Amino acid sequence: MADTIQEPRATTQDVRALRRSPAEGLAEEMTRASTAQVSLREIAYAVMTAVRVEPGSAAARRVEVELGCPLPAGVGQVGGADGRSVLWLGPDEFLTWSPEGSLDPAAAAADLAAGIGSDRGQAVDVSSNRTTLELSGPRAASVLAKSVAMDLHDSAWPEGRAHATLVAGIPALVWRVEGSTYRVLPRSSFAEHLGRWLLDGMSEFADPAGEALWR
Repeated sequence: MADTIQEPRATTQDVRALRRSPAEGLAEEMTRASTAQVSLREIAYAVMTAVRVEPGSAAARRVEVELGCPLPAGVGQVGGADGRSVLWLGPDEFLTWSPEGSLDPAAAAADLAAGIGSDRGQAVDVSSNRTTLELSGPRAASVLAKSVAMDLHDSAWPEGRAHATLVAGIPALVWRVEGSTYRVLPRSSFAEHLGRWLLDGMSEFADPAGEALWR
């Protein structure tokens, strides 16, 4: 009887080497277009969990213990602890965000789902559903204002706030992480469209040599 030939199993490292982030094809263009005035990059493979749970319920309190922080209580609020941020999306809807490598995506969702238990709610790994484009620099708000109808003034949109809105005509989350740094979270399928739109908006602030025109 002939020996059975077994194919080697792919390791986690092998699989990760084959990954391609949604905006990877624009990486070089983003680097070339970035200046001291405004820069654009993709933060790929962030760990994201969609959470539905009723605030104030026993399940919500267990989720908060797992997160290490209270759930955001109002429109636009962002909480977090230990490098994981929690964005308010709706009265009982939240999104957790952590950088790649900080948590195992499946385990992070499973731990939150265990906190909800048999109560009403859910926690689902949605890390592949969105990507994160980070726009930063003194002119970041000027570029973003070309695509967002919401008021970006400090008084209307202070740092540490996130809102679901339309950016370049597509649904996305816009998160003002700090003063001049915004993270835009589109669906992965729209990443290239939005990336090119932002790159076009940035072109106003650079000359052909890539140096900032505005001081």
